[in-house]
Amino acid sequence: MAAKAKIPQLSWSDVQPVPVMLVTGPEQLFADRAWLRMRSVLREQDPALEIHEVEASQYESGMLMTLASPSLFGEPRLIRVMGAEKATDAFITDAKAYLEVPDADTTLVIRHGGGQRGKGLLDAIRAMPAGAVEVLCPAVKPGDLPALVRAEFHRLGVKADPRAMQALVQAFPENLEELIAVCGQLAQNSGGNVTLSQVEIMTGGRVETNAFKVADAAIAGNAGEALLFLRQALDTGVQPIPLLGALNYKLRAIARVCGAEASAAQLAKEFGMPPWQVDRAMRDVRGWRESGLARVITESAATDLALKGGSRDAVYALERFVLLVARKGAPLPAA
Repeated sequence: MAAKAKIPQLSWSDVQPVPVMLVTGPEQLFADRAWLRMRSVLREQDPALEIHEVEASQYESGMLMTLASPSLFGEPRLIRVMGAEKATDAFITDAKAYLEVPDADTTLVIRHGGGQRGKGLLDAIRAMPAGAVEVLCPAVKPGDLPALVRAEFHRLGVKADPRAMQALVQAFPENLEELIAVCGQLAQNSGGNVTLSQVEIMTGGRVETNAFKVADAAIAGNAGEALLFLRQALDTGVQPIPLLGALNYKLRAIARVCGAEASAAQLAKEFGMPPWQVDRAMRDVRGWRESGLARVITESAATDLALKGGSRDAVYALERFVLLVARKGAPLPAA
């Protein structure tokens, strides 16, 4: 069990380079952050860092030793193994052998989401005398959210009114990804101090409807539902600009992956995006054509202008944009 581990157990925010990093637990957001932090620190130390990603379920014998072998120019290496809870026997065997003599210039990150598969490997890592840490990614319960929001604002270097943080938790009680994304947006636009009024502008001060529900319904092609959520949001005080911002947030991710043929892991590395965000964008991009996406992006700029005083009816402009997104960029009938 993790409680008997001899190696240090850390949160993702405390990650520092070590030869072996075990990342355990079901919360993928924390696991992605641990990986991104490790990658960033190692790249700062040496921009020539070689990065390799491996799916443990597709691992073949000898791959780990090959990836960890010194290159011609001696660049340091970072190896990320994903899905160790579904690992092949070959990976478990090779990983245990590797732990006996880890390479000095290689950092090995092993992600295990839970379950009994690979338990012997986890025990072997936890029993290492030195050179390993375990990053804990526990499931987030509703009662954990206030402390999580506090920690996120602290990490982002901004202060937040306790009432503002409470309103955020109430608005996003079941979607950690969106809660953290909104914290980031507020931090960018707050001037260093997040207030209750800023949160209310973003969320409308209510739980049932928020900007991301409108965006999710529109992206999914549910025009009627998107318009219903939009009207509910506007009726309860959500301002048009944050609604447009939520749509654009998701559309930017779709635009990045549109037409891409690489895997989600490769795209995450290329774009510097968390893998969960790439996975979501790759699901959302289905059914979109490049021409439709280009039309939506162009119309987004026009809608932004309309919402900032360029139109007598900003709500109408936003409704038409939501419909355009729901139609995946197919031209709307003439007004």
